[in-house]
Formats: sequence, structure tokens, C-alpha cells
Amino acid sequence: METDLAAAYERCRDLHREHGRTYYLATRLLPAWKRRHVHALYGFTRYADEIVDRTEDRPTAERAAVLADWSGRFLAGLRGEAVDDPLLPAVLHTIAVFDLDLDDFEKFLRSMSMDLTVGGYSTYDDLLDYMEGSAAVIGTMMLPILGSSDPAAAREPARQLGFAFQLTNFIRDIAEDLERDRVYLPQEHLDEHEVTVDDLRRGVTTPPIKNLIKAEVARAREHYALAAPGIPLLEPTSQACMRTAFQLYGGILDEIEAIDYDVFGRRATVPHHRRAAVAVRSLLTRPGTPVQLAA
Repeated sequence: METDLAAAYERCRDLHREHGRTYYLATRLLPAWKRRHVHALYGFTRYADEIVDRTEDRPTAERAAVLADWSGRFLAGLRGEAVDDPLLPAVLHTIAVFDLDLDDFEKFLRSMSMDLTVGGYSTYDDLLDYMEGSAAVIGTMMLPILGSSDPAAAREPARQLGFAFQLTNFIRDIAEDLERDRVYLPQEHLDEHEVTVDDLRRGVTTPPIKNLIKAEVARAREHYALAAPGIPLLEPTSQACMRTAFQLYGGILDEIEAIDYDVFGRRATVPHHRRAAVAVRSLLTRPGTPVQLAA
């Protein structure tokens, strides 16, 4: 049984290392005992995402059935039933160790199921409703693992950091999401800048599209600003990790600006030398120091 649990944690770590390189780098700054639990949560969210996004050759109904089956095994595990799955034992163990809020997991699975049928969002409030389950709950899942001197005060910044990270991904991955017939920019924002989905599909950063993306970058930075006060509230051993993640994900926005908002030409990524510099600087920063996006 212990061998199966260790293998499940290792499977989660492999998923994290392969698919979440920026965040994986940041988690290396955590104590080892916390690190594996973060890998477990990442593995859970990534595996669900893989069911939705990496099986596009299958009909929607079939993908929905696969997600429902996996979700059912997860829920059975929560009830104490034996689970035959390569990574769920680690997730269930992490939930039990930290008494994580099961509502967060239900909201997450709801948002994953939305990705099977919802291709766009009319308003920003509609998008926020989706991101409540796909992003904000990741922050609140993580909080008990990271630890905090004031969990109640740290909760809203943790939610906001989830929003900030996901909006950053949405802006960077506009072209990739369009290939899946999804648009994570609200229609009201497109209308405001006189941009259509067909305009985005052409993959040319026209002045209206540039203005649209510039506005989305500014909106993401508003969420980072709301998230920043939460990092000094974390346990000292968790602050370097989250400071690094905060600055590296925020750094993607800098890279988008550096390529003049042309997210179609190439994928905006933070250079390796900057990643290393941010990690080292975070390690050397005194716990409790206010955090801001790296210059």
C-alpha cells in the first residue's frame, strides 16, 4: 500500500515536471515534505485537464464519459473505497492530511466539464464564474499546504493569484485555445475593441487586437496586485516558492509586452537565465518582504 502511494506521488511529480515547468521550478524551493503534496494537487488538476484537452479526437460525449468515470473513482476514494488509479491515491492522501475543502474539488471538476461544451463567455463575470472552479480554488487548495500566519486574511489573495495565473495563460495561449474552438476572452471585451473571433483566427496582431491584448494584460496585473499581500502571510518556508511563481508568471506578461503583444507569432516565455535569477533572489529575500512583479 505504501509502495502504491509512493508511486502515485511520483506520478504526480512527473506530470508536474513535464507540464508545469515554471511552477515546478518554484516548488523546488519548498521543503520536501510540502513539495510532494503540491505535486499531488498539480497532478490532479493536470490529469483532468488532459482528459478534456488531449483527447480531442474523441467525441464530446465520450470525453465527458471518461471525465465522469475518473471523477467517480475520485469520489469513491473520498468515501474510503479502494481506488485503482495511478495518481489518485496521492491526491486522496493529501486531502486527508490537510483536511482540504471538498467543495473546491467539486468546483474544479465542474469547470473541467464546462470545457467540454462551452467555447466562449459573454461577460467577464461569466469567465470569472468558470475561473472560480478552474483557478481560484487551486489557490485555496494550496493554502493549507503552504501554511499561513493568518489563513482567513490569506484566502482572498490566494484566490486572486489563481485568477492572475490563469489569465496570464489565457492571454499567452490565445492561438492554442482557438485550435480547440475556445476563446477565453469575454465577448464584451472583444466588442469593446471591435475585434471578432474571426479576426483572432487570422493570427495577425492588428491595432484593435493589440489594444485588446494590452487591456487584458492590465486586467491580469490587477489580479496580481490583489494577490501580492497574501505572500508575506505565508509560512516563511513557503514564501520563496510563491514569490518565485508570482514573479515568473507575471514575467510572462512582460514578455508579451516585449513582443509588442503579438501572441500569434511565438509563445511568450521567460528566458532561463531570468528564471534562475528570480529563484535565487527569492531565496535571498527576507520572509515578510512585500512582493511585486519583477522589473
